[in-house]
Formats: sequence, C-alpha cells, structure tokens
Amino acid sequence: MHGFEVLAWIERTSEGDLLVEEGALYPALHRMEKRKWLKSQWAVSPKGRRAKYYEITAAGAEALTQVSRDWDRYVAAVGKVVTGEA
Repeated sequence: MHGFEVLAWIERTSEGDLLVEEGALYPALHRMEKRKWLKSQWAVSPKGRRAKYYEITAAGAEALTQVSRDWDRYVAAVGKVVTGEA
C-alpha cells in the first residue's frame, strides 16, 4: 500500500476509532524503513500519480509479532488495574 492507502486502511479497519495524521504516519513509515521492517518502491497509483508503496519485510513481521505480544500484555495489565483483579 502507499501511505494514503495505509491511512484509509487504519481508519476503515478501526471503524473510525483510530485517525492517524499524515504528519505522524510518514515519519513512522520512514523509521520502520530505516529499521528494515519495511521496504518501499516508487510506482504509479491507480489515479496516475507517483506514490511510494510499502511492504513489510520478514524482520518487520517478526517485530510486529513481538510488538503485538507486548501490547497484549500491556492491555491485560491495564485491565487488571481498572477492574482491581490480580
């Protein structure tokens, strides 16, 4: 996907609950590219515009798995604090 498609996908997938600003997304994409979590290439979009398309790498998939695990632990911990369950 190119950057604008990523923004639309996040909004659509979260049913509008997550709205990411372009000013936050593009620096994040560039950081992930520097870490070799994404690779990119320039191509022409369906609307005929030049766009940078991003694709997750194997290293990115591994990082995503780890971040997902960390996030699940964090959500569970916050849930315990909110409900008072130990």
